[in-house]
Amino acid sequence: MQKYVGAIDQGTTSTRFMVFDRGGAIIATAQKEHAQIFPKPGWVEHDAAEILENTLQVVAEALSKAGLRAGNLAAVGITNQRETTLIWDRRTGRPLHHALVWQDTRVDAAVARYAESGGADRFRQKTGLPLASYFSALKLQWLLDEVPGARALAEAGDALAGNIDAWLIWNLTGGSRHGAHLTDVTNASRTQLMDLRTLEWDAELMRLFRIPRATLPRIASSSEVYAVAAGGVLDGVPIAGVLGDQQAALVGQACFQPGEAKNTYGTGCFLLMNTGPVPVHSTAGLITTVAYRFGTEAPSYALEGSIAIAGALVQWLRDNLRLIERSADIEALAREVEDNGDVYLVPAFSGLYAPYWRPDARGILAGLTRFATRGHLARAALESTAYQTGDVLRAMAQDSGIAIKELRVDGGMVANDLLMQFQADILGIDVVRPRMVETTALGAAYAAGLAVGYWTSREDLVANWGLGRRFSPAMTEARRDLLCAAWKKAIDRSLGWAS
Repeated sequence: MQKYVGAIDQGTTSTRFMVFDRGGAIIATAQKEHAQIFPKPGWVEHDAAEILENTLQVVAEALSKAGLRAGNLAAVGITNQRETTLIWDRRTGRPLHHALVWQDTRVDAAVARYAESGGADRFRQKTGLPLASYFSALKLQWLLDEVPGARALAEAGDALAGNIDAWLIWNLTGGSRHGAHLTDVTNASRTQLMDLRTLEWDAELMRLFRIPRATLPRIASSSEVYAVAAGGVLDGVPIAGVLGDQQAALVGQACFQPGEAKNTYGTGCFLLMNTGPVPVHSTAGLITTVAYRFGTEAPSYALEGSIAIAGALVQWLRDNLRLIERSADIEALAREVEDNGDVYLVPAFSGLYAPYWRPDARGILAGLTRFATRGHLARAALESTAYQTGDVLRAMAQDSGIAIKELRVDGGMVANDLLMQFQADILGIDVVRPRMVETTALGAAYAAGLAVGYWTSREDLVANWGLGRRFSPAMTEARRDLLCAAWKKAIDRSLGWAS
Protein backbone atom coordinates (compact mmCIF):
# COMPACT_ATOMS: atom_id res chain seq x y z
CA MET A 1 0.00 0.00 0.00
CA GLN A 2 1.31 3.45 -0.96
CA LYS A 3 2.17 5.48 2.15
CA TYR A 4 2.09 9.22 2.73
CA VAL A 5 2.33 11.63 5.68
CA GLY A 6 -0.49 13.95 6.73
CA ALA A 7 -0.32 17.35 8.42
CA ILE A 8 -3.00 19.23 10.32
CA ASP A 9 -2.27 22.94 9.91
CA GLN A 10 -4.45 24.75 12.43
CA GLY A 11 -3.99 28.48 11.83
CA THR A 12 -5.43 31.74 13.10
CA THR A 13 -8.14 31.99 10.44
CA SER A 14 -8.54 28.46 9.10
CA THR A 15 -7.67 24.79 9.44
CA ARG A 16 -6.14 22.68 6.67
CA PHE A 17 -5.22 19.06 6.21
CA MET A 18 -2.50 18.27 3.69
CA VAL A 19 -1.04 14.98 2.52
CA PHE A 20 2.58 14.83 1.30
CA ASP A 21 4.70 12.23 -0.48
CA ARG A 22 8.39 11.49 0.11
CA GLY A 23 9.45 14.30 -2.22
CA GLY A 24 7.42 16.83 -0.22
CA ALA A 25 4.82 17.19 -2.99
CA ILE A 26 1.18 17.81 -2.06
CA ILE A 27 -1.07 14.82 -2.76
CA ALA A 28 -4.29 16.22 -1.27
CA THR A 29 -5.52 19.25 0.64
CA ALA A 30 -8.69 20.66 2.18
CA GLN A 31 -9.28 23.85 4.14
CA LYS A 32 -12.04 25.49 6.18
CA GLU A 33 -12.22 28.88 7.91
CA HIS A 34 -13.50 29.38 11.45
CA ALA A 35 -15.18 32.38 13.10
CA GLN A 36 -13.19 35.30 14.50
CA ILE A 37 -14.96 36.46 17.67
CA PHE A 38 -14.44 40.02 18.95
CA PRO A 39 -16.42 40.48 22.21
CA LYS A 40 -14.77 43.83 23.02
CA PRO A 41 -12.10 46.07 21.46
CA GLY A 42 -8.77 44.24 21.75
CA TRP A 43 -10.42 40.91 22.65
CA VAL A 44 -10.06 38.07 20.12
CA GLU A 45 -11.52 34.60 20.65
CA HIS A 46 -12.00 31.30 18.82
CA ASP A 47 -14.53 28.53 19.40
CA ALA A 48 -12.29 25.51 20.08
CA ALA A 49 -15.19 23.10 19.48
CA GLU A 50 -15.66 24.62 16.01
CA ILE A 51 -11.93 24.25 15.31
CA LEU A 52 -12.04 20.57 16.31
CA GLU A 53 -15.07 19.91 14.10
CA ASN A 54 -13.43 21.72 11.18
CA THR A 55 -10.26 19.65 11.69
CA LEU A 56 -12.17 16.38 11.42
CA GLN A 57 -14.01 17.67 8.35
CA VAL A 58 -10.91 18.75 6.42
CA VAL A 59 -9.11 15.48 7.21
CA ALA A 60 -12.05 13.50 5.82
CA GLU A 61 -12.38 15.79 2.79
CA ALA A 62 -8.70 15.68 1.83
CA LEU A 63 -8.50 11.89 2.15
CA SER A 64 -11.70 11.49 0.12
CA LYS A 65 -10.44 13.79 -2.65
CA ALA A 66 -7.34 11.62 -3.11
CA GLY A 67 -9.13 8.30 -2.64
CA LEU A 68 -7.08 7.60 0.49
CA ARG A 69 -7.88 5.99 3.82
CA ALA A 70 -6.27 6.26 7.24
CA GLY A 71 -4.21 3.19 6.40
CA ASN A 72 -2.41 5.14 3.67
CA LEU A 73 -0.90 7.48 6.27
CA ALA A 74 2.39 6.50 7.90
CA ALA A 75 1.90 9.28 10.46
CA VAL A 76 0.23 12.64 11.05
CA GLY A 77 1.88 15.83 12.30
CA ILE A 78 0.22 18.88 13.81
CA THR A 79 1.17 22.52 13.50
CA ASN A 80 -0.84 25.25 15.18
CA GLN A 81 -1.32 28.90 16.02
CA ARG A 82 0.85 29.04 19.08
CA GLU A 83 -0.05 31.22 22.08
CA THR A 84 -3.83 30.82 21.62
CA THR A 85 -4.97 29.33 24.94
CA LEU A 86 -7.95 27.35 26.17
CA ILE A 87 -9.15 25.31 29.12
CA TRP A 88 -11.55 22.39 29.05
CA ASP A 89 -13.31 19.90 31.35
CA ARG A 90 -11.43 16.60 31.50
CA ARG A 91 -14.67 14.69 32.22
CA THR A 92 -16.95 16.10 29.53
CA GLY A 93 -14.39 17.27 26.96
CA ARG A 94 -16.14 20.62 26.64
CA PRO A 95 -14.21 23.92 26.58
CA LEU A 96 -14.99 26.08 29.60
CA HIS A 97 -14.71 29.25 27.50
CA HIS A 98 -13.71 30.33 24.02
CA ALA A 99 -9.98 30.12 23.35
CA LEU A 100 -8.11 33.40 23.87
CA VAL A 101 -6.24 34.12 20.64
CA TRP A 102 -2.59 35.18 20.55
CA GLN A 103 -3.67 38.64 19.36
CA ASP A 104 -5.94 39.17 22.39
CA THR A 105 -4.91 42.07 24.67
CA ARG A 106 -7.32 41.72 27.61
CA VAL A 107 -4.46 40.95 30.01
CA ASP A 108 -2.59 44.22 29.34
CA ALA A 109 -3.32 45.44 32.89
CA ALA A 110 -1.91 42.21 34.32
CA VAL A 111 1.22 42.64 32.19
CA ALA A 112 1.71 46.10 33.72
CA ARG A 113 1.23 44.74 37.26
CA TYR A 114 3.83 42.01 36.79
CA ALA A 115 6.25 44.50 35.20
CA GLU A 116 6.08 46.76 38.28
CA SER A 117 8.37 44.29 40.03
CA GLY A 118 11.45 43.60 37.93
CA GLY A 119 10.38 45.22 34.67
CA ALA A 120 9.15 43.78 31.40
CA ASP A 121 12.20 41.53 31.10
CA ARG A 122 12.00 39.95 34.57
CA PHE A 123 11.38 36.45 33.10
CA ARG A 124 13.40 36.82 29.90
CA GLN A 125 16.54 35.03 31.12
CA LYS A 126 14.56 31.91 32.03
CA THR A 127 11.90 31.90 29.30
CA GLY A 128 13.39 34.00 26.49
CA LEU A 129 10.22 36.12 26.49
CA PRO A 130 9.33 39.64 27.63
CA LEU A 131 6.18 40.24 29.61
CA ALA A 132 3.44 40.76 27.04
CA SER A 133 -0.20 39.93 26.45
CA TYR A 134 0.99 37.80 23.52
CA PHE A 135 2.01 34.74 25.56
CA SER A 136 -0.12 32.03 27.18
CA ALA A 137 0.49 32.25 30.94
CA LEU A 138 -1.55 35.38 31.64
CA LYS A 139 -4.27 34.24 29.24
CA LEU A 140 -4.56 31.02 31.23
CA GLN A 141 -4.55 32.96 34.49
CA TRP A 142 -7.44 35.09 33.17
CA LEU A 143 -9.43 31.97 32.23
CA LEU A 144 -8.87 30.41 35.66
CA ASP A 145 -9.87 33.62 37.46
CA GLU A 146 -12.73 34.86 35.28
CA VAL A 147 -14.55 31.71 34.12
CA PRO A 148 -16.93 30.60 36.89
CA GLY A 149 -15.75 27.39 38.50
CA ALA A 150 -12.61 27.07 36.38
CA ARG A 151 -10.06 27.46 39.17
CA ALA A 152 -11.89 25.01 41.43
CA LEU A 153 -11.95 22.47 38.60
CA ALA A 154 -8.26 23.04 37.99
CA GLU A 155 -7.34 22.60 41.65
CA ALA A 156 -9.30 19.32 41.64
CA GLY A 157 -7.39 18.11 38.57
CA ASP A 158 -10.47 18.16 36.34
CA ALA A 159 -9.56 21.11 34.11
CA LEU A 160 -7.00 20.69 31.34
CA ALA A 161 -5.28 23.57 29.59
CA GLY A 162 -3.08 24.07 26.60
CA ASN A 163 -2.59 25.67 23.24
CA ILE A 164 -4.57 24.36 20.27
CA ASP A 165 -2.08 21.54 19.63
CA ALA A 166 -2.81 20.04 23.06
CA TRP A 167 -6.58 20.32 22.46
CA LEU A 168 -6.38 18.52 19.11
CA ILE A 169 -4.06 15.77 20.33
CA TRP A 170 -6.25 15.07 23.38
CA ASN A 171 -9.37 14.77 21.24
CA LEU A 172 -7.78 12.76 18.42
CA THR A 173 -6.33 10.20 20.85
CA GLY A 174 -9.49 9.44 22.82
CA GLY A 175 -10.60 12.62 24.58
CA SER A 176 -12.35 12.03 27.91
CA ARG A 177 -11.72 8.28 27.66
CA HIS A 178 -7.93 8.15 27.43
CA GLY A 179 -6.75 11.17 25.45
CA ALA A 180 -3.06 12.06 25.63
CA HIS A 181 -2.57 15.48 27.24
CA LEU A 182 0.72 16.76 25.86
CA THR A 183 2.43 19.54 23.96
CA ASP A 184 5.82 19.89 22.32
CA VAL A 185 8.78 22.02 23.34
CA THR A 186 8.12 24.70 20.71
CA ASN A 187 4.59 25.36 21.93
CA ALA A 188 5.64 25.10 25.58
CA SER A 189 8.32 27.72 24.94
CA ARG A 190 5.55 30.21 24.06
CA THR A 191 3.68 29.95 27.35
CA GLN A 192 6.15 31.86 29.59
CA LEU A 193 5.95 28.88 31.96
CA MET A 194 8.81 26.69 30.61
CA ASP A 195 12.50 26.99 31.45
CA LEU A 196 14.35 27.20 28.11
CA ARG A 197 17.31 25.18 29.35
CA THR A 198 15.58 22.36 31.24
CA LEU A 199 12.61 22.20 28.82
CA GLU A 200 10.33 21.62 31.82
CA TRP A 201 7.53 23.59 33.47
CA ASP A 202 9.12 25.90 36.02
CA ALA A 203 7.81 25.74 39.60
CA GLU A 204 8.54 29.40 40.34
CA LEU A 205 6.76 30.61 37.21
CA MET A 206 3.72 28.41 37.90
CA ARG A 207 3.57 29.89 41.42
CA LEU A 208 3.93 33.50 40.26
CA PHE A 209 1.31 33.12 37.50
CA ARG A 210 -0.90 30.98 39.78
CA ILE A 211 -1.16 28.07 37.34
CA PRO A 212 -1.84 24.62 38.88
CA ARG A 213 0.58 22.02 37.52
CA ALA A 214 -2.25 19.50 37.03
CA THR A 215 -3.79 21.64 34.27
CA LEU A 216 -0.66 21.68 32.10
CA PRO A 217 0.19 19.09 29.42
CA ARG A 218 3.28 16.90 29.42
CA ILE A 219 6.14 18.46 27.41
CA ALA A 220 7.43 16.16 24.65
CA SER A 221 9.83 16.58 21.75
CA SER A 222 8.69 17.88 18.36
CA SER A 223 9.18 14.52 16.65
CA GLU A 224 8.22 11.25 18.33
CA VAL A 225 5.25 8.88 18.33
CA TYR A 226 3.06 10.39 21.06
CA ALA A 227 -0.02 8.19 20.69
CA VAL A 228 -2.24 6.59 18.08
CA ALA A 229 -5.44 8.26 16.91
CA ALA A 230 -8.47 6.52 18.38
CA GLY A 231 -11.65 6.38 16.31
CA GLY A 232 -12.80 8.64 13.52
CA VAL A 233 -11.14 9.32 10.18
CA LEU A 234 -7.57 8.89 11.50
CA ASP A 235 -8.18 5.75 13.55
CA GLY A 236 -4.94 3.86 14.08
CA VAL A 237 -2.63 6.52 12.62
CA PRO A 238 0.35 7.55 14.79
CA ILE A 239 0.33 11.19 15.90
CA ALA A 240 4.06 11.72 15.66
CA GLY A 241 5.01 15.37 15.19
CA VAL A 242 4.05 18.71 16.70
CA LEU A 243 5.53 22.13 15.98
CA GLY A 244 4.24 25.64 16.58
CA ASP A 245 3.40 27.14 13.20
CA GLN A 246 6.45 29.34 12.83
CA GLN A 247 8.88 26.64 13.95
CA ALA A 248 7.14 24.30 11.51
CA ALA A 249 7.85 26.76 8.69
CA LEU A 250 11.52 26.89 9.76
CA VAL A 251 11.68 23.09 9.49
CA GLY A 252 9.72 23.12 6.21
CA GLN A 253 12.26 25.60 4.83
CA ALA A 254 15.07 23.22 5.92
CA CYS A 255 16.77 25.95 7.98
CA PHE A 256 18.83 23.53 10.05
CA GLN A 257 22.12 25.48 10.18
CA PRO A 258 22.82 28.42 12.55
CA GLY A 259 22.28 31.69 10.69
CA GLU A 260 19.66 30.33 8.30
CA ALA A 261 16.48 32.38 8.52
CA LYS A 262 12.93 32.39 7.20
CA ASN A 263 10.04 34.83 7.30
CA THR A 264 6.41 33.69 7.13
CA TYR A 265 3.93 36.24 5.79
CA GLY A 266 0.52 35.30 7.15
CA THR A 267 -1.99 37.01 9.43
CA GLY A 268 1.08 38.28 11.21
CA CYS A 269 4.71 38.11 10.15
CA PHE A 270 7.24 35.88 11.87
CA LEU A 271 10.95 35.92 11.22
CA LEU A 272 13.00 33.10 12.77
CA MET A 273 16.72 32.48 12.62
CA ASN A 274 18.27 29.19 13.72
CA THR A 275 20.91 29.89 16.41
CA GLY A 276 21.93 26.28 17.09
CA PRO A 277 22.08 24.30 20.36
CA VAL A 278 22.53 27.25 22.72
CA PRO A 279 19.80 29.86 23.35
CA VAL A 280 20.85 33.40 22.37
CA HIS A 281 19.29 36.00 24.65
CA SER A 282 18.17 39.16 22.94
CA THR A 283 19.15 42.70 23.82
CA ALA A 284 17.28 44.15 20.83
CA GLY A 285 13.67 43.24 21.54
CA LEU A 286 13.54 39.76 20.03
CA ILE A 287 12.21 36.49 21.46
CA THR A 288 14.41 33.50 22.26
CA THR A 289 12.49 30.34 21.51
CA VAL A 290 12.92 26.62 20.88
CA ALA A 291 13.23 25.98 17.13
CA TYR A 292 12.64 22.22 17.29
CA ARG A 293 13.72 19.07 19.06
CA PHE A 294 13.78 15.83 17.10
CA GLY A 295 13.42 12.75 19.33
CA THR A 296 16.07 12.59 22.01
CA GLU A 297 18.49 14.92 20.20
CA ALA A 298 19.55 18.17 21.83
CA PRO A 299 17.14 21.00 21.03
CA SER A 300 17.89 23.73 18.52
CA TYR A 301 16.99 27.31 19.42
CA ALA A 302 16.00 30.36 17.41
CA LEU A 303 15.70 34.10 17.64
CA GLU A 304 12.29 35.33 16.56
CA GLY A 305 10.75 38.63 15.65
CA SER A 306 6.96 38.65 15.78
CA ILE A 307 4.91 41.19 13.82
CA ALA A 308 1.24 41.24 14.81
CA ILE A 309 -0.31 42.61 11.63
CA ALA A 310 0.75 41.69 8.08
CA GLY A 311 -1.84 39.87 5.96
CA ALA A 312 -4.43 41.01 8.51
CA LEU A 313 -3.83 44.58 7.25
CA VAL A 314 -4.87 43.56 3.74
CA GLN A 315 -7.97 41.90 5.23
CA TRP A 316 -8.70 45.17 7.06
CA LEU A 317 -8.50 47.15 3.81
CA ARG A 318 -10.86 44.59 2.26
CA ASP A 319 -13.40 44.15 5.08
CA ASN A 320 -13.37 47.41 7.04
CA LEU A 321 -12.53 50.01 4.39
CA ARG A 322 -13.83 47.98 1.40
CA LEU A 323 -10.92 49.26 -0.63
CA ILE A 324 -10.61 45.93 -2.48
CA GLU A 325 -12.97 43.02 -3.10
CA ARG A 326 -10.43 40.22 -2.68
CA SER A 327 -7.13 40.14 -0.82
CA ALA A 328 -5.36 39.19 -4.05
CA ASP A 329 -6.47 42.52 -5.59
CA ILE A 330 -4.04 44.48 -3.40
CA GLU A 331 -1.06 44.03 -5.75
CA ALA A 332 -2.82 45.35 -8.86
CA LEU A 333 -4.11 48.36 -6.91
CA ALA A 334 -0.64 49.10 -5.49
CA ARG A 335 0.89 48.88 -8.98
CA GLU A 336 -1.32 51.77 -10.12
CA VAL A 337 1.23 54.13 -8.51
CA GLU A 338 5.00 54.33 -8.88
CA ASP A 339 5.74 54.63 -5.17
CA ASN A 340 4.01 55.26 -1.85
CA GLY A 341 3.59 59.00 -2.42
CA ASP A 342 5.19 59.56 1.01
CA VAL A 343 2.24 57.75 2.68
CA TYR A 344 3.03 55.39 5.57
CA LEU A 345 0.66 53.05 7.37
CA VAL A 346 1.72 51.71 10.78
CA PRO A 347 -0.67 48.82 11.63
CA ALA A 348 -0.29 48.94 15.42
CA PHE A 349 -3.90 47.85 15.93
CA SER A 350 -3.03 46.04 19.18
CA GLY A 351 0.30 47.68 19.89
CA LEU A 352 3.68 46.92 18.32
CA TYR A 353 5.48 43.60 18.77
CA ALA A 354 9.19 43.05 18.02
CA PRO A 355 11.49 44.82 18.28
CA TYR A 356 9.51 47.61 19.98
CA TRP A 357 7.13 45.80 22.38
CA ARG A 358 4.95 48.88 22.84
CA PRO A 359 1.36 48.00 23.83
CA ASP A 360 0.57 51.74 23.93
CA ALA A 361 1.11 52.14 20.17
CA ARG A 362 -1.89 52.37 17.84
CA GLY A 363 -2.30 52.35 14.10
CA ILE A 364 -1.69 55.56 12.17
CA LEU A 365 -1.79 56.71 8.56
CA ALA A 366 0.86 59.38 8.03
CA GLY A 367 1.97 61.68 5.23
CA LEU A 368 -1.44 62.22 3.60
CA THR A 369 -1.89 65.02 1.07
CA ARG A 370 -4.52 65.67 -1.63
CA PHE A 371 -2.17 63.78 -3.96
CA ALA A 372 -2.77 60.47 -2.14
CA THR A 373 -4.99 57.87 -3.83
CA ARG A 374 -6.35 54.39 -3.13
CA GLY A 375 -3.23 53.07 -4.85
CA HIS A 376 -0.93 54.89 -2.43
CA LEU A 377 -2.86 53.49 0.52
CA ALA A 378 -2.61 49.96 -0.91
CA ARG A 379 1.11 50.39 -1.51
CA ALA A 380 1.66 51.78 2.00
CA ALA A 381 -0.13 48.75 3.43
CA LEU A 382 2.10 46.28 1.56
CA GLU A 383 5.25 48.24 2.30
CA SER A 384 4.48 48.32 6.04
CA THR A 385 5.06 44.55 6.14
CA ALA A 386 8.46 44.96 4.48
CA TYR A 387 9.48 47.81 6.80
CA GLN A 388 8.48 45.83 9.90
CA THR A 389 10.48 42.85 8.64
CA GLY A 390 13.48 45.14 8.13
CA ASP A 391 13.22 46.35 11.73
CA VAL A 392 13.27 42.75 12.96
CA LEU A 393 16.09 41.61 10.69
CA ARG A 394 18.37 44.42 11.82
CA ALA A 395 17.66 43.56 15.47
CA MET A 396 18.42 39.90 14.72
CA ALA A 397 21.80 40.72 13.18
CA GLN A 398 22.61 42.90 16.20
CA ASP A 399 21.71 40.15 18.69
CA SER A 400 23.37 37.23 16.94
CA GLY A 401 26.37 38.94 15.45
CA ILE A 402 25.52 37.08 12.23
CA ALA A 403 24.90 38.94 8.98
CA ILE A 404 22.00 37.19 7.30
CA LYS A 405 22.92 36.66 3.64
CA GLU A 406 19.48 35.77 2.31
CA LEU A 407 15.94 35.45 3.63
CA ARG A 408 13.77 32.45 2.80
CA VAL A 409 10.11 33.39 2.63
CA ASP A 410 6.77 31.58 2.75
CA GLY A 411 3.12 32.15 3.58
CA GLY A 412 0.17 33.53 1.65
CA MET A 413 1.62 36.98 0.90
CA VAL A 414 4.75 35.69 -0.89
CA ALA A 415 2.74 35.26 -4.10
CA ASN A 416 2.81 39.08 -4.27
CA ASP A 417 5.84 39.85 -6.44
CA LEU A 418 5.62 43.59 -5.73
CA LEU A 419 5.95 42.96 -2.00
CA MET A 420 8.78 40.45 -2.43
CA GLN A 421 10.81 42.82 -4.61
CA PHE A 422 10.26 45.72 -2.21
CA GLN A 423 11.27 43.43 0.66
CA ALA A 424 14.58 42.66 -1.06
CA ASP A 425 15.09 46.37 -1.75
CA ILE A 426 14.48 47.39 1.87
CA LEU A 427 16.65 44.61 3.31
CA GLY A 428 19.47 44.94 0.81
CA ILE A 429 19.75 41.13 0.56
CA ASP A 430 18.20 38.44 -1.63
CA VAL A 431 14.70 37.23 -0.78
CA VAL A 432 14.22 33.60 -1.78
CA ARG A 433 10.82 32.07 -2.46
CA PRO A 434 10.87 28.26 -2.50
CA ARG A 435 9.10 26.09 -5.03
CA MET A 436 6.92 24.74 -2.22
CA VAL A 437 5.48 27.68 -0.26
CA GLU A 438 3.24 25.58 2.04
CA THR A 439 6.16 25.16 4.40
CA THR A 440 4.21 25.24 7.67
CA ALA A 441 2.21 22.10 6.94
CA LEU A 442 5.28 20.54 5.31
CA GLY A 443 7.35 21.12 8.47
CA ALA A 444 4.76 19.31 10.60
CA ALA A 445 4.74 16.44 8.10
CA TYR A 446 8.54 16.30 8.22
CA ALA A 447 8.53 16.08 12.03
CA ALA A 448 6.00 13.24 11.97
CA GLY A 449 7.69 11.42 9.10
CA LEU A 450 11.11 11.53 10.78
CA ALA A 451 9.61 9.95 13.91
CA VAL A 452 8.37 6.88 12.03
CA GLY A 453 11.27 6.57 9.58
CA TYR A 454 9.35 7.79 6.53
CA TRP A 455 12.26 10.20 6.07
CA THR A 456 15.52 8.94 7.51
CA SER A 457 17.44 12.14 8.16
CA ARG A 458 17.48 15.91 7.86
CA GLU A 459 19.51 15.47 4.68
CA ASP A 460 16.39 13.98 3.06
CA LEU A 461 14.50 17.16 3.93
CA VAL A 462 17.23 19.49 2.67
CA ALA A 463 17.25 17.55 -0.63
CA ASN A 464 13.50 18.19 -1.01
CA TRP A 465 13.89 21.99 -0.84
CA GLY A 466 13.79 23.68 -4.26
CA LEU A 467 14.09 27.28 -5.47
CA GLY A 468 11.01 28.96 -6.84
CA ARG A 469 12.23 32.53 -7.46
CA ARG A 470 15.00 34.76 -6.17
CA PHE A 471 14.40 38.51 -5.68
CA SER A 472 17.59 40.61 -5.59
CA PRO A 473 17.75 44.23 -4.34
CA ALA A 474 17.58 46.89 -7.03
CA MET A 475 17.24 50.02 -4.87
CA THR A 476 20.09 52.43 -4.15
CA GLU A 477 21.33 52.62 -0.58
CA ALA A 478 20.50 56.34 -0.44
CA ARG A 479 16.88 55.69 -1.45
CA ARG A 480 16.62 52.85 1.09
CA ASP A 481 17.93 55.06 3.89
CA LEU A 482 15.47 57.82 3.00
CA LEU A 483 12.46 55.49 3.06
CA CYS A 484 13.49 53.76 6.28
CA ALA A 485 13.99 57.13 8.02
CA ALA A 486 10.46 58.18 7.04
CA TRP A 487 9.11 54.82 8.30
CA LYS A 488 10.87 55.35 11.63
CA LYS A 489 9.25 58.79 11.87
CA ALA A 490 5.83 57.19 11.36
CA ILE A 491 6.61 54.58 14.03
CA ASP A 492 7.51 57.34 16.48
CA ARG A 493 4.16 59.05 15.81
CA SER A 494 2.26 55.83 16.67
CA LEU A 495 3.77 55.46 20.15
CA GLY A 496 2.00 56.49 23.35
CA TRP A 497 -1.46 56.75 21.80
CA ALA A 498 -3.15 54.33 24.23
CA SER A 499 -2.84 55.13 27.90
